[in-house]
Order: sequence, then structure tokens, then C-alpha cells
Amino acid sequence: MEKVSVKKVVLAYSGGLDTSVIVSWLRENYHCEVICFTADVGQGEETADLPARAKASGASKLIQYDLREEFASEYLWPLIRSGAIYERKYLLGTSAARPLIAKYQVQVAEQEGADAVAHGCTGKGNDQVRFELTYTALNPRLKIIAPWREWNIRSREDAVNYLKSHGYAVPRAAARRSTAATATSGTFRMKAARWRMPTMRPKMRCSICQSPRSKRRTSRNRSRSRSSAAMRWR
Repeated sequence: MEKVSVKKVVLAYSGGLDTSVIVSWLRENYHCEVICFTADVGQGEETADLPARAKASGASKLIQYDLREEFASEYLWPLIRSGAIYERKYLLGTSAARPLIAKYQVQVAEQEGADAVAHGCTGKGNDQVRFELTYTALNPRLKIIAPWREWNIRSREDAVNYLKSHGYAVPRAAARRSTAATATSGTFRMKAARWRMPTMRPKMRCSICQSPRSKRRTSRNRSRSRSSAAMRWR
């Protein structure tokens, strides 16, 4: 894929492993200035030391907006009232924040005179669509960079090795755990390190992410399984 010419890019930055790698990767492959943008939608302590972490990864600066009130009033409450639960069990709090983040990311790009925006979404999920449709709707002149659709990094181990080989610090959370968590106001999501491998089943279940209906269904299924097992042993 032929790379577009970019002078300054605004990256949707979380401070995690992926976006830490992306800062360095953008500078190396696009030879451009990288400005990190973070939206506080209820992550709590996760945003405390982000400015230092962004600069340590090679960014020129980090811009952070507190969007908790807007997220809760304009996104979460309508979501709750509509009963929007994906496949009747997955709460959409994290995904609902993506268009809001992208909206202000575009605003920052315009204010900073950037000619591109970037995100850390994978090339096979829905989040890339949420980000990129918002970018295009609000400012179609901005170039969009999606590193996961371009680079050769395929695992967390690859990402950690990339940072180490380029002399950058590995985020503390990535160095000590093999799971990634995403929190917003009212929701919490967790994924395992091997989540990109379809053949691997996660070893833990985050019950807080289940709807009450899903919990009842899971409980009934467990009861039936125990009853069936008891019948076989009689």
C-alpha cells in the first residue's frame, strides 16, 4: 500500500500498548509530527499520567478533553432508554464512545492544523467503522491512517518487542498482564491477550458485561447441565 504524505497527525490515544507503539510507528513510517488526543469518558485513574507517557512514546504533546458529562447525557442515557444490547448480552457503552471521541479528535486536528487522523482499531472490528465514518462525515479532507491495516505487528509480543527494539518504555499494564480492559462511565470491557486468535477461547468471563436477561439464561443453562449430569450418574 502506497503511503500518503502526512505532516502532522492527531492520534486517538489511550496510553495502552497499541497506541504507544503507534506513536513511534507513525514517526518512523510517515516522518510526521504526532499529537495525541485523549477523551476522558470515565476511565478514572487510567488518564492520570498520560501526558508523560505520550511524550515518552515520541509524541510532541497530548491534548485531553473531559467528555464525561456529554457522554453520559448525550450518549449513555439514550442508549439505556433504547435498550441497545448487542446480541442481547453485550452492553454498547464502550462502542458508543467512539463517535464522540472521533468528533473531538477531528476538532483538535483542525485546531492544530493537522492533515491526518489515526486510530488504533484493528482491521476486522466495528470500531474502525465508527471512527472513520465520523472522521469522513465531519471533515472528509483529513487523511485517515489505520496502522493495524498496514503494519506487520500481529500480537502483543510483537508490539512489546517493537517498543523495546526502538528504545521506548513498555506501558506498565502491558508488561505485567496478558489482558486489556476498557472502562467508561457505566461500562467495563475486558479482552484476553489472545483475542485475535479465533481458535482460542477466553479463560475468564466478565459477568459485569452481561445483561440481566443473559445472566438468567446462563444460570438456567448451568442448572440444566447439572441436572443432565446427575441423571447420567444415576
